[in-house]
Amino acid sequence: MSARVFYPPAGAPDRTTRTRIYAMSFAPNSPAARDVAYYLHPYTNLVQHETQGPHILTKGDGVFVTDDDGKEYLEGMAGLWCAALGFSERRLATAAARQMAQLPFYHGFAGQSVEVVVDLAEKLVRMAPHGPAGPMSKAFFTSSGSEANDTQIKLVWYYNNALGRPHKKKIIARRGAYHGVTLAAASLTGLEYVTGGFDVPIDRILHTDFPHYWRHAEPGESEEDFATRLAESLERLILAEGPETVAAFIAEPVMGAGGVVPPPATYFEKVQAVLRKHDVLFIADEVITGFGRTGNMFGCETYDIRPDMISFAKSLTAAYVPMGAVVISDEIYQVLKEASAQRGMFGHGYTYSGHPLAAAVALEALTIYEERDIPAHVARLSPRFLGGLNSFADHPLVGDVRGVGLIAGVELAADRAAKRPFDAAAKVGALVSAKAQAQGLIVRPLGGDVVALCPPMSITADEIELLLERFGRALDDAHAQLKADGLA
Repeated sequence: MSARVFYPPAGAPDRTTRTRIYAMSFAPNSPAARDVAYYLHPYTNLVQHETQGPHILTKGDGVFVTDDDGKEYLEGMAGLWCAALGFSERRLATAAARQMAQLPFYHGFAGQSVEVVVDLAEKLVRMAPHGPAGPMSKAFFTSSGSEANDTQIKLVWYYNNALGRPHKKKIIARRGAYHGVTLAAASLTGLEYVTGGFDVPIDRILHTDFPHYWRHAEPGESEEDFATRLAESLERLILAEGPETVAAFIAEPVMGAGGVVPPPATYFEKVQAVLRKHDVLFIADEVITGFGRTGNMFGCETYDIRPDMISFAKSLTAAYVPMGAVVISDEIYQVLKEASAQRGMFGHGYTYSGHPLAAAVALEALTIYEERDIPAHVARLSPRFLGGLNSFADHPLVGDVRGVGLIAGVELAADRAAKRPFDAAAKVGALVSAKAQAQGLIVRPLGGDVVALCPPMSITADEIELLLERFGRALDDAHAQLKADGLA
């Protein structure tokens, strides 16, 4: 059962004593007490966590999860944009159990292999969006999207070294982007809460404009003109740095943690023209958008992106087992191959690259997406999902509603017409999220008071209606509280 903790008295003799004091505020030896005592949470206000304690979930059923008080929630974020098939897909559990019993682990070093990993690599390469020169060629496996994007940086650097271009190493990401939190991936990420205090970005990582039309377009500027301005800005950056030093550009088809920002019309068409002109590789980060989320199998298909390299994770296994992947073009592979011949091996990989258990679950997830035509299911439900959210566009708290497929962001604003945000100290996005949770709906507040919604792609039409109903009540409850507090 949830509980509240108190701060230790001033002068508590040591950290061990303080931890014991925290734990005393919970039922003895309860999960909550042990959580506060031992678990360093990711993306959590650590002081606040010691005050409020954890929210502990105990089971899942379809798109719903249940906490240790027995309260059920519609999981409107698919966990972290990732539980594509909900929380009780038995076929994935069966695939995991079968592989666990047959061969629970093996590695891919020095040419070792497992058939299920080969099957997955083949399926992923055949499914993947085509690049400028045609189909992708090879798949490499990681344990996360962060590792996948770290790998992309190393591959780009290795590739250019092999081509005798030791200075062509700079990689351009975008302000507002999210590409992970490992050292190099965090450097790509254009969000201060990821980089602050961690001494990133590392050298040779650059950032260009945030393509957020509603927030950053000039008065009277069309989406197409906004896209033109940003593409021209990107080209100026490349020219200022020197095209001979710029190796790659990385982008999410739809920006996720940066505020759920679909690209403005013609943006990727114009950006790709700039990249081709200056021999800059395009890395597509499909970690959130891959496998149906946008109403096509891949976000690259939705926005006519022709990447040289692609990163996957999250829905690759429907989040049931950690796994990420990188796929690359044949042109890049041939260069890697020749370089490895000269060096004696391709010196990159992880203990869990191509873990058999993860591969078995991923292979089954990809099969389910195809058998159930998940992209078409998303496309059918998207008008009701996005249309329902757009029905809140005139709500006193709402500034902008945007999205594609089954991913959306509701940006809150104190003044919609002036696009004036609320005072950050009011934490209005967090307030709406808390009111939603009280209504039995889990959503996620992002920076800039954007509330993200990204339900499992297995959600039904009736469950979307329930999501919309609960979200509407959360907006009303938050507005009532802000009015009572004199903030609205």
